[in-house]
Amino acid sequence: MEKKFAKKIQTSGHNLKNLFLLFLLPLLFVFTFDNVYGHGIGSETFPPVNFDGKQVTLEVSSSQSDPEANDDQQISISLIDFDSKITLRDVTFHIKSEKGSQFLFEQEFKADNGFLVFNFVSEDTDSIILEEENESNLFGSLLGLDSRLIHVKGPKLSDGGLYKFDISILTADGYSDTLEEPLEFNAGISIAQTSRHDFVDPNFGDQNIHVITYYDEISDFEYDSDSKEISYSMPFEWSYANINQTSVVHQELVIPKAFGDLRVSGFTMYINGVQLSEDVATIDDFFADGRIVHSIIYQTELFKVLENGSNENGMNFVIKPDRNYPHLSSVTENGQFRILVSWEPENLKSGSDAKILFDVTDVFLKNKPVSTNYEFSVTQNNKVISHQNGISTDSREEHNVAEFMVPQDVSGIVNLNFYNLDNNDLARTTIPIVIDRITPQKEITIPDWIRNNALWWSEEQIDDSTFVQGVEYLIKKQIIVIPTTQQQDSQSQEIPSWIRNNAAWWAAGQIGDNTFVQGLEFLIQKGIIRV
Repeated sequence: MEKKFAKKIQTSGHNLKNLFLLFLLPLLFVFTFDNVYGHGIGSETFPPVNFDGKQVTLEVSSSQSDPEANDDQQISISLIDFDSKITLRDVTFHIKSEKGSQFLFEQEFKADNGFLVFNFVSEDTDSIILEEENESNLFGSLLGLDSRLIHVKGPKLSDGGLYKFDISILTADGYSDTLEEPLEFNAGISIAQTSRHDFVDPNFGDQNIHVITYYDEISDFEYDSDSKEISYSMPFEWSYANINQTSVVHQELVIPKAFGDLRVSGFTMYINGVQLSEDVATIDDFFADGRIVHSIIYQTELFKVLENGSNENGMNFVIKPDRNYPHLSSVTENGQFRILVSWEPENLKSGSDAKILFDVTDVFLKNKPVSTNYEFSVTQNNKVISHQNGISTDSREEHNVAEFMVPQDVSGIVNLNFYNLDNNDLARTTIPIVIDRITPQKEITIPDWIRNNALWWSEEQIDDSTFVQGVEYLIKKQIIVIPTTQQQDSQSQEIPSWIRNNAAWWAAGQIGDNTFVQGLEFLIQKGIIRV
């Protein structure tokens, strides 16, 4: 549907927001402005440019109009003398505005005091509507600071996201003096946008992850319970010009602490297949109900993706547990201790022995292991399965160990409870783990044309190295899809003869896909095929 906009002038009806703005405007002449440049943030102040012998700058900033009453978002635009910090008068702005890829409006606005405020309001309308308020009161009139507020109404306008403004200054310090060359500015203001994503995990049941984005709306959210990967997409223009104007792309994931699989110690982030630096994703565990994963993506990372990734479709994010930190992590309620946990065997079973390995570290000592008394228990539904107390080790090479037998009737989620550390009742935390983990079985898919490759290899028309490289490529590109397989390091790269026989029989249709894939899984386990 083609977007239309109508203009409606309101001449009456004072409200608290406008009164607040009238009191706020004089302060703009007193306080200094931070020099913050670039798209992707909540305010933007441009480098000064020359105008009629003086340096002027444009400032664009955002705020919420009245957080207690509504979700309306306000964005102000002002033309300022860079040295005196005073707004210029009689400014004519030509503004084209978009929210993400949605066109909002294009229009000229006159501002006697060089200051405009746009109030973005979500309404279920078929078109974008501009409603303008020209108001004054005694306080504003005395100072010449009459407020100009423009309501922009349309679907989902106050939901947050990236608001883009192409701004041309046509007049300044006098409406009659039209600039021969307008001053041009391209601004991008990000307002936090939160989306909730619900899913069912085979081990932890109903779960949800909130994504807070300060750049643009995300889509195609998925969580893979097998690989523990979070993925989603977001619009982004991959060009040097856009990245030069983008200071940062900031996002946050809010993950419930009850979701044990994502209580990992670190995350690795990818954009369009390019791995970002390890300090991009950081974890904040100092909240009661959820852990927040911050991702701060600066220009250097964006340029790296631009130069190395496939960048035709915006940003495609993948966030997954960092393999360098396989243990789970949790901070005690008093914020003093961090507990790092792993266990053996990897898949704990009912009726089997279990070994819990844990470290007690001090957050204020940069997570240095410390020696302190502790109490530890394993519980399910308030039933104690195991309990011990002791004094933790301060060694970086050794771990604290708790060993116990998992009862035959215990399965599903159990809680690892650490409490009364250093005799402090608030030094406690709980980490949920799983007994008898349910592993989703991915469907095996192998295109028929790969049978020819298997046949040629079985007949030694292609060598082992070529066959292995071909299979690795096809698995990585997900042309061959097989279940996740644990990989080992192996000194031998020799392929057993029975796998070659399997390939010949599979190519001839004498055995099924499952049997052939067992051979590929064996090669992965032995480290001959690396994926």
